[in-house]
Amino acid sequence: MLEVRDLQVAYGAARALWGVSLDVRAGELLCVVGPNGAGKTTLINTLAGILRANAGRLVFEGRDITQLAPHRFCEAGIAVVPEGRRLFTGMSVLENLELGSYLPAAKAHRQESLDSVLDLFPALKAKLASAAGELSGGQQQMVAIARALMARPRLLLLDEPSLGLSPLIVHDMFAAIRRINAAGMSVLMVEQNVVMAMQVSTRAYVLEEGRIVAEGAPDDLLARPEIQRAYLGV
Repeated sequence: MLEVRDLQVAYGAARALWGVSLDVRAGELLCVVGPNGAGKTTLINTLAGILRANAGRLVFEGRDITQLAPHRFCEAGIAVVPEGRRLFTGMSVLENLELGSYLPAAKAHRQESLDSVLDLFPALKAKLASAAGELSGGQQQMVAIARALMARPRLLLLDEPSLGLSPLIVHDMFAAIRRINAAGMSVLMVEQNVVMAMQVSTRAYVLEEGRIVAEGAPDDLLARPEIQRAYLGV
């Protein structure tokens, strides 16, 4: 579905990604894990069109989108849930959700999409008229994910969905992500919570210092001594 080949991204003279290559297969839940500063957010932002690659190729559903204008990525079928949620806090929850279905193709199915996301996150039903900034962190993350789903993407990108959430809410959030994937959505998630991310994913990559250092089935990666030492404290 998405082919990333030899991706290189820099901030001025500072290189953030060094020849990253990975694939997202149709219908899978893929995670990219790694320590803080590994380049995970840079990767997500590049795949979402927010950042422009210095070198390499992005091919989505057979189409080269490397040089696509940033605002065209959503139109192509890619939606992102950014780190920190980035909601319009002074606007209502409903208004935030409706912004996700701004493009004509998504707007034509707005009510259907709204019903779907409220079924996924029923806690938002009573909050539609509330300002997004008044919600708890967990509820705000629900809004951020629901807003992305309102665009009716074929690939959902998630940047640190568990960041700043309590353990109970993290569990619920990952359960929702599994439901999204089980409904047929392809998902690429970058996450610092290695154990939880691996538990819900079908395949994983490990990113360190801007480079892919390991890939494979989550159980196989978690069994590797170097992964246990680096991420599980074993």
